[in-house]
Amino acid sequence: MTAQPSARDVAIESELLRENVGNIAILTLNRPKARNTLSAAMIAALHAELSRLADDTQIRAVVLAANGPVFSAGHDLKEMTAHRGDADGGRAYMRALMASCSAVMLAILRLPQPVIAAVETTATAAGCQLVATCDLAVAATSAGFCTPGVNIGLFCSTPMVALSRNVARKHAMNMLLTGDMISAAEACRIGLVNRVVEPGAARAEALQLARKIAAKSAAVVKLGKEAFYRQIEMGVADAYGYASEVMVENMMTHDADEGIGAFVEKRTPTWEDR
Repeated sequence: MTAQPSARDVAIESELLRENVGNIAILTLNRPKARNTLSAAMIAALHAELSRLADDTQIRAVVLAANGPVFSAGHDLKEMTAHRGDADGGRAYMRALMASCSAVMLAILRLPQPVIAAVETTATAAGCQLVATCDLAVAATSAGFCTPGVNIGLFCSTPMVALSRNVARKHAMNMLLTGDMISAAEACRIGLVNRVVEPGAARAEALQLARKIAAKSAAVVKLGKEAFYRQIEMGVADAYGYASEVMVENMMTHDADEGIGAFVEKRTPTWEDR
C-alpha cells in the first residue's frame, strides 16, 4: 500500500516546488492563479523548505523562482480581509501573519547558502520584499517592481525594511510613497537587482550565477554571508572590529590555507568546506 503524503507535505508540494539541479536547489512559488500571493500556507511552505535547506550540506546555493504571470503580488488580501470578522477585528491573525512572514525573510538572510531571485514578471508589495531580501536578484526586462500599499491605504511597512536596506533612501521613499511600478532596468540602476536579461532567461542566468558561487568554499561563503549582514547593522568602528575578527577566524580555516596555497602554486584549489 502506498503511503499517503502528510498534510504538511501536500501544502509544500502545492504551494512551493523544489527541484535540485546538482548542488543547487530551485524553489518555485506555485500559486499562479492566485498571483503567487504569500498566503499563510505559502509562507509556511517557504519556512519549512528553508529550514530543510539550512541543514542540507549538499546544497551550495538556492534559486527562488515563480510559476505564472506574476512573481508574487505580496500578501493574500482576500485571506487577510476574511479575518476582519474575527472577534478582535483580525488583529491577532494579522500579528501572527506578519510575524511568520518576517521569520521567512530572516530565514533567507540567515540561510548558509546564498539565495538568488529569478524574476520574470512583476513583484509587488511583499513580493518585492521577497526579492529585496534575497542575497542576489536577476530580473528579465519583462519584470517590474513596486510597493503599492499606499494606493489602498496600507503602507508597505514590512517591505520597507528590506527595500531600505537595498536602495538609497530617496529611491526607497519614492517607491513607498508613490506606489509606482519601476522597470527591471530601473531596479538594476538603483540596486534592487543585480542583472537584467531578456524575457525567459532569468532562471538560466540565476542558475549560472548560482553555479559560480557553488564552486567556492561553502564554509567561506557561509562565514562571509553571515558576516555581511551582521556588520551592515553596526557602526563603522564596530564593523571593522567585528570584520577583523572574522578575517582572523577565516585565516585559520583549512580552505583559506588551501586557497592561498593554490593561488601561490598556480593551481585549482580543492575545497573541503572547513
